[in-house]
Amino acid sequence: MKWINKNSSFLLPTVTTIIAFALWEAIVRFSGWSNQVFPGPSLVFDGLIELVADGTLFKHTVASLYRVTVGFYLAVLLGIPLGIILGMSRIANEMFNPMVQFLRPISPLAWIPLAMLWFGIGDNPAIFLIFLSCFFSIIMATAIAVRRINPIYFQVATNFNFNRTEIISKLIIPAIIPDVITALRLSIAVGWLVVVAAEMIAVQSGLGYLILDSRNALRMDYVMVGMIVIGWIGLCIDIIMQKFCKPKWGAY
Repeated sequence: MKWINKNSSFLLPTVTTIIAFALWEAIVRFSGWSNQVFPGPSLVFDGLIELVADGTLFKHTVASLYRVTVGFYLAVLLGIPLGIILGMSRIANEMFNPMVQFLRPISPLAWIPLAMLWFGIGDNPAIFLIFLSCFFSIIMATAIAVRRINPIYFQVATNFNFNRTEIISKLIIPAIIPDVITALRLSIAVGWLVVVAAEMIAVQSGLGYLILDSRNALRMDYVMVGMIVIGWIGLCIDIIMQKFCKPKWGAY
């Protein structure tokens, strides 16, 4: 029992996965659907081997990860500084917050026609959509985190004659790190969702394109391979972001 409790974080997901695959196999066997409609685990595994062997899966996975990485980092590099400004300055908040709130609810997918007109076909429109999907949520999370900082800390910083640069680097940034890291975790998950949808329309590579192209070729096993890889990578990204969420950073 001690060994089970110690390794429960590994055993429980493994058991759940085995049950899910067994249920999948049972549905395939007893539903009456053909493999062209709902392929079973063994057929999907064979498709996975084929895509890995010829390098197709690696090529499309790298393309998707590249777009998410670039778009996400652009959103971080621009969103966090702007969020700090909106959180610190009442005037800046009153000027730009209405525009941010206006643009934030618009689905990134609604920008696809404009993105294709502005950037053509290729990586750029997908990167732009990833950027939009992450940018506004990062701004809002950062601004809210700045406003939540205890005013006493700013009074202490004033007593120590901190200049604006020192206030930002020694007070604001350490204080907002926990909230911002959580926002980044949520934002990159949304970005990973959007890149798959964008790749079905605006590019000719990536996991989204693989799914669309496989559907057109009636290779449902390849479609499910793409879905499984998307889910697995999303899980890995979330686990990595959870590691960043654990440290108790901040000035609180």
